[in-house]
Amino acid sequence: MIGWESRVLFRHYLTEGLSKRAIAERLGVSRKTVTRWIQNGDLDRDLEEPPRYGPRPIVPTKLDPYKAVIQVRLEAYPKLSSVRLLEEIRAAGYDGGYTQLKEYVRSVRPRPPVEPLIRFETAAGRQVQVDFADFTFDWGKRYALMVVLGYSRLLWVRFFTRKDMRALLEGLEEAFAFFGGTPQEILFDQMKSVITKDGRMNGEKLVSNAEFLRFAAHYDFKVRACRPYRAQTKGKVERPIFYVRDNFVYGREFLNDGDLDAQLHRWLERTANVRIHQTIKEQPVLRFERDERALLQPLPPRPYHSLVVDRTSRRGEVVKLPAAKFPVLDVERRPLSHYAELVGGAR
Repeated sequence: MIGWESRVLFRHYLTEGLSKRAIAERLGVSRKTVTRWIQNGDLDRDLEEPPRYGPRPIVPTKLDPYKAVIQVRLEAYPKLSSVRLLEEIRAAGYDGGYTQLKEYVRSVRPRPPVEPLIRFETAAGRQVQVDFADFTFDWGKRYALMVVLGYSRLLWVRFFTRKDMRALLEGLEEAFAFFGGTPQEILFDQMKSVITKDGRMNGEKLVSNAEFLRFAAHYDFKVRACRPYRAQTKGKVERPIFYVRDNFVYGREFLNDGDLDAQLHRWLERTANVRIHQTIKEQPVLRFERDERALLQPLPPRPYHSLVVDRTSRRGEVVKLPAAKFPVLDVERRPLSHYAELVGGAR
């Protein structure tokens, strides 16, 4: 029986006036076949009828006798590998290949239920989330310190040449000034400048950097850290990292650090904090001004002065701290010959 595609071509060739021999050559059939198609009325069938294809016949495989055993084993031990199952069924007499077994195991392996992602929303003024992200530019590597308010999603970002305690303290002070206050707590993701040891997985305590604890006491916030391998609890700052990469850095050209800072400031003011946030369904800056600004803790009257961290500028220039005031001692200076005479006289 002539197929639907061949029937369409057959009619087209007849319309063009081709001979039976020419049609047979183009369709790859004999001239007798062309004659039989015409005599059987195959050309009278409706061309609008779509081709119909029946299901492929099931071809038996060498794996068929062992499929029930594989299913039972996977129901009892869902993580059994295909290699392990191959060893077991070969011991039972299977002499087929590995590929068909692997494809079958993939299709019947029980899938564990997906753990629902529970979104934790924090109250206004309660929490800030902080993290560093690495970026590479033509003139060198830079580290973006990202600070986001958990309730309003108001974002503050600044690039540093180093990812250390000095950058963290300096950046947080600028972020607090930008927000106009401090939160009740800050959540970190095992940042080395903040967390020196996290033994909570073993029933021990979380140990924080002593210098950062003094900084936290000065600004009156608590230090919190995500548990190891649970960074999703800090998603409010993890997602902005991708947002900064895709929406700000990617596709833009920067001349130097100054140009990077200028473009970043405009982007935060005109794009990042005024867009309609997909989670809160409103502009972060409007949500912040309406609900959160008044609930932040007031800034202390003086900035924090560290006794162990050198306060350097962001480009590496050392900022000299005021010298400590000590009483000036009047020391009498004498030549070495005087002390030689004293030693000689003592003899």
